[in-house]
Amino acid sequence: MHSVRFEATATEGTARTGVATTARGSYRTPCFMPVGTRGAIKYLSAADYERLGAEIVLGNTYHLMLRPGAETVAHFGGLGKFSAWGGLTLTDSGGFQVFSLDPKVDDDGVTFKSTYDGSSHRFTPEIAVQTQELLGADIQMVLDVCVSLPSTPDLVRQGLERTSAWAARAKAAHQRPDQALFGIVQGGISESMRAESAQRTVEVGFDGYGIGGLSVGETRAEMLPALAAAIEHLPKDQPRYLMGVGDPASLVEAVALGVDQFDCVMQTRIGRHGTALTDAGKLHVKNAKWALSDEPIDAHCGCEVCARHSRGYIRHLFQVGEPTAARLLSIHNVAWTLQLMARMRAAIADGTFRQMRDEVLNVWG
Repeated sequence: MHSVRFEATATEGTARTGVATTARGSYRTPCFMPVGTRGAIKYLSAADYERLGAEIVLGNTYHLMLRPGAETVAHFGGLGKFSAWGGLTLTDSGGFQVFSLDPKVDDDGVTFKSTYDGSSHRFTPEIAVQTQELLGADIQMVLDVCVSLPSTPDLVRQGLERTSAWAARAKAAHQRPDQALFGIVQGGISESMRAESAQRTVEVGFDGYGIGGLSVGETRAEMLPALAAAIEHLPKDQPRYLMGVGDPASLVEAVALGVDQFDCVMQTRIGRHGTALTDAGKLHVKNAKWALSDEPIDAHCGCEVCARHSRGYIRHLFQVGEPTAARLLSIHNVAWTLQLMARMRAAIADGTFRQMRDEVLNVWG
């Protein structure tokens, strides 16, 4: 019995829209999960997530276990209660952050240094599960080995083998029936290794499946066949989660292949530096040509920022180093992406997704 049920309400080709139901609530798919790395989406609060219509927000195990510590989060009743967020939460295993820190990896786990104070820490599949049980998210991810691309076939193979072995250990360590556990598929851009990793992860048996190790240096043309090869071997009645991918072109292409959920830091990262996502592509609001513009960031966007503020005003805020500028563009970019997902859900239900995909790729492809 899986603790997450997925039910497709409509399909168009391999694209699907539906509802994933966890022990504590449900979310509509395809779904974008904004990233609250340290317990908050940068510059935003739980009240903002509610207003924007987010249904599930991601937290980062690596950062939260270091500060404030998983036990502290558990003291407050878990990540949702700690951050006063009533929606759903997902925690990644921290593996991606750990592997970006040049850790010492062995068959048992990884040893790495804290980004905060340089102290040494040990992570194993079991510790990752126990830490996330303390963090208390509705969905937790297994610890995997994320290999940067390009990498040699031998390194990709080693990552796949360790990821498979660690998946079985994570499942054996998992205790909380109210918390879903998702496995992760690896395999670089090799279609055969992606298919093998998917089959082996499904054999262990999880509540849903993440596809990791993509959007880490390869092109979209290299990513999509590897993604398709993995999806072919994943169950139809469970969620599929493409990890760390959130640019509009990749979102529509992955949804077309049958992906259900996504997360990405890009929306807020580029927002903090003055770039907005719009129906016409990226808008660099710091450009001098917007100094006297009374236009909203995107006339088609229904968000509170576009309803209220001009490009000229937001540009001014960036020019004078006012933090409100980063907050406003972060809100807009998250809202715009959530609206894009809602449009995809509606298009799949209406049978017009192929046309919508073409329109998005025409701008973003």
